[in-house]
Amino acid sequence: MPIGLDLVRRRGADYGSLVHEQKIRLLRSPLGRVLDVGCAEGANADVLRARGATHLAGIELDEEFAAKATQHYDEVVHGAVPDDLRWPDECFDTVLCYDILEHLYDPWSVAKRLANLLAPGGQLHLSIPNARSKELWLPLLREGRFRYQPEGIMDVTHVRFFGRKDAVEMLEAAGLEVVSVDHAKPESKKRAVASALTRGWIMEFLTIQWYVLAVKRS
Repeated sequence: MPIGLDLVRRRGADYGSLVHEQKIRLLRSPLGRVLDVGCAEGANADVLRARGATHLAGIELDEEFAAKATQHYDEVVHGAVPDDLRWPDECFDTVLCYDILEHLYDPWSVAKRLANLLAPGGQLHLSIPNARSKELWLPLLREGRFRYQPEGIMDVTHVRFFGRKDAVEMLEAAGLEVVSVDHAKPESKKRAVASALTRGWIMEFLTIQWYVLAVKRS
């Protein structure tokens, strides 16, 4: 059984081609000029253009992913965040940061840099693992270990963890106004019932991700 960073080799074949349609539906249209941070293979291009994206830019660390993304996006930078975020301030209307900040040593500074890239009235949308999820702490209580995985909430390459309030505070500290916090729909009927009975409170422990939308006021 692989342990440590050897787990990365067991990532699914679709790791770079995930489409974030449910998240993108939460965005305000039209999207205008879009920066997709960690764009992977550019699989979200069609969904973004359908929501009014007029220009798609991406930045991607994986060289193979970045090469594939050039077939779908208008411009793609093969590079790291934040070092290669070389666009001028206020040049994007929408910035997507899905499943990225938890991999970075200083996500707070990156959030500020992304906020600077937004034009007035622009929107930043991030998804970030929920450190309050039982998927994280229950194995620790039961088994005394974190039980790292190749991907997902216990991705072995995660270096930062956030609760919902932490994510909100990070974007507010970047000078943005948080307008909504969402999560994926409950994965089963049982969870949907539990969510309804607790008016959504139980999802603090059941959802594995928060989707946080913030805007840059004029």
